[in-house]
Amino acid sequence: MKKTGVITKTYTDPTDPHRVNERPVDDISLEFFYKPHTVTLFAVSIIAIVYFSFIRDENNVDDNIRKGLFSIVFCFVIISVLAFPNGPFTRPHPAIWSIVFGLSVLYLMVLVFLLFQNHKTVMTMIYWLYPELENFHIDMDREYGVNCSVITFENIWGHVDIFATAHFLGWAFKALLVRHLGILWAVSVMWEVTEIAFAHLLPNFIECWWDALILDVLLCNGLGIWLGLKVCKMLEMREYKWVSIRDIHSTTGKLKRAVLQFTPGSWTHVRWMDPSTSTHKRFFAICLLVIFWQVCELNTFFLKHIFEMPPAHPLVIYRLLFIGIVVAPSVRQYYSFISDPECKRVGSQCWVYGAIMATEALLCIKNGWELFSHTQALNIICWLLIIFMLSCLCVYGCVLWHKYFQTNDEFSRESSPSKSPNSKASLTHSVPTDDTKAKKSLFFEPSELFENLKRRQTNSPNGLDKNDS
Repeated sequence: MKKTGVITKTYTDPTDPHRVNERPVDDISLEFFYKPHTVTLFAVSIIAIVYFSFIRDENNVDDNIRKGLFSIVFCFVIISVLAFPNGPFTRPHPAIWSIVFGLSVLYLMVLVFLLFQNHKTVMTMIYWLYPELENFHIDMDREYGVNCSVITFENIWGHVDIFATAHFLGWAFKALLVRHLGILWAVSVMWEVTEIAFAHLLPNFIECWWDALILDVLLCNGLGIWLGLKVCKMLEMREYKWVSIRDIHSTTGKLKRAVLQFTPGSWTHVRWMDPSTSTHKRFFAICLLVIFWQVCELNTFFLKHIFEMPPAHPLVIYRLLFIGIVVAPSVRQYYSFISDPECKRVGSQCWVYGAIMATEALLCIKNGWELFSHTQALNIICWLLIIFMLSCLCVYGCVLWHKYFQTNDEFSRESSPSKSPNSKASLTHSVPTDDTKAKKSLFFEPSELFENLKRRQTNSPNGLDKNDS
């Protein structure tokens, strides 16, 4: 369908579960950025490889290996753009999410390779990449959770550092991904149980009670969840209409539209606990989500402990940022798989992330055999039982809440078509704007509907309003 100056491709339903691996772009206004350009990409890639392989000093063996590994990653990224799916997201560009998927596959391959090496070999590789780590060793004699009886403002404030800020921002990001208060609080509370269960293996898990309850659960986790859900609410209440950058004439408007390309094109209201479609499969799938989240968090701490890295090391930070990006499409695909009966398969990105999580756990167990030999089996068994029971109870409680205590207004708001901006064939307006007046008529109570019908029957002798046909 063509419009003046705009080439628009329309699709019946961009949220179609059958497109869980490859979501099309709803409206293309700049065709150049969405054409394949395979020949151009091939030529540029060959020129880049020739330049960096021939026009450089080859006397440094370490530099040769580093450049060779970098070239492998570069070629794999190019192949990712050409061959891999973009997943459920298209902003800012589908190629970005194809690269994310490709890098996640490459990271999985690296983990599988490391799984077949011994601990000494893995550490040698890490020391080759980061020589400064050779002189770093974790102090196992350091005491944690001391002076817990001294509860003063100075003592509590002394525990607030850059990691507390990262903790807060991390939970705000988790809230943007999950978008459900009950699941988020279940994960938050059960993580404290996980820390208690594994404190005999990881001493830094030992905390004062006020550090765990006040600083972690209430302040960092609670405020992060609150902020994330507030942002979700704000994005959900917007009406998304996008204008082609060609139709914007001012330079400021074009720049603003370019920046907004890095924001969501739409915002879907998720319903993890929909009483009308909940099944036993969906119930246990949500419980597994809560449990797997604990495993993912544990991997972070065990990896940096077994391979001896400081918490602020770039390798730790890069991994956290990368996992955070990979989790976003994975959670969306997992939600589609468990919530839509028409979706018969889990998304590729979700599958790869599950494999990454499992391989990281196996890598920790294999290389931390000496550490895990001191495992208190009773603690782990109790942890497994408690976390499974709490997961089931929390999820079941959320289901009961949605079934018996959710108001009709909230139900109609969640199921309203206005909350699914992508239901329209194409979106051709620009900046998202709040339009509460236009939406108000969609959020009526069921009682208002019956009153309107009675009023129509009373005013019309035929039982129909004169405007009805």
